Amino acid sequence: MSTATSEGGRDLPKVDFSTFVLSLATAALYQLGALPDPVSGRAVEADPLVARQTLETLEMLREKTQGNLTEEERKLIDSLLYDLRLRYVELTR
Repeated sequence: MSTATSEGGRDLPKVDFSTFVLSLATAALYQLGALPDPVSGRAVEADPLVARQTLETLEMLREKTQGNLTEEERKLIDSLLYDLRLRYVELTR
């Protein structure tokens, strides 16, 4: 994976489609209350409204990039959306 150097001199991974989608999915997991706070380790209160907006963003990306993704990228976004939708439905029942 190639890297980009930040102003502080640290090497950061270069952002590509997969990295971007994974960052949105991680945000959705926090919003769904599925991941603990990384600093305190305590449970994060779920926010279904914000989680739904993040899911809709991922769905929009899937639609707008259709036909332009590699097979690996398509499988990644499809599997993330499937998992996140299930978690959302379980949360909002």
